[in-house]
Amino acid sequence: MGHKKLIRFAEISRFPNVLQHPENMAGHWHNHFQNNHPINLELACGKGEYAIGLGTMFPQENFIGVDIKGNRIWVGAKKALENKLVNVAFLRTQIDHISNYFAPGEVASIWITFPDPQLRKSKAKKRLTHPKFLRLYQQILQPDGLIHVKTDSPDLYSFTKTVIDLLGCQLHIDIENINTQKNVAATLKIKTHYESLDIAASNRIHYLCFSLPSIIGGTEVDIALKKLLAEHG
Repeated sequence: MGHKKLIRFAEISRFPNVLQHPENMAGHWHNHFQNNHPINLELACGKGEYAIGLGTMFPQENFIGVDIKGNRIWVGAKKALENKLVNVAFLRTQIDHISNYFAPGEVASIWITFPDPQLRKSKAKKRLTHPKFLRLYQQILQPDGLIHVKTDSPDLYSFTKTVIDLLGCQLHIDIENINTQKNVAATLKIKTHYESLDIAASNRIHYLCFSLPSIIGGTEVDIALKKLLAEHG
């Protein structure tokens, strides 16, 4: 590990807005923020551009960036501290363990912005909109909680729509390309580091906003999804 990363890891261990694999946090995030405002997550947050951007826009709400990469979290956490954003925090853990850190209904909304699309079909279960993850989100989201997905990957966009249809999720907003919209919501104008890189080179930014059904099936849904993906090449 490089010297710079070592310094950053040492620093985030002292940052008051960074919690690394904390114990007994489920149901107690309002104690951390010292308020009862809604709690929103940015998953696979990287440098936390969305947590910071949304936290700036909505001071009466709390935002938590979640990622396993401490080096990236350092960037967002330091900026939040410099800008005195007391409603922004960062949780260092794997997304697979997210349900361990929040109580049922403790989360108002989830943002998934420019995640790794995991393009190989063999990696489909690693996509953050796979039913495997949606089952985790359902455990912590409010019944009417929204999931926001923003990506430049046509494959992840199409995959997520397939999942939404398969599970019977309620699709609230479907924008095939934000870049062609005249009146874009301020929340969709926030740019992440990966958005700026334009890795997919698609010249399109897709956006989906949906909520989960009351019941999400188990392995039978995963099998049905795998079959659908195979049928569509």
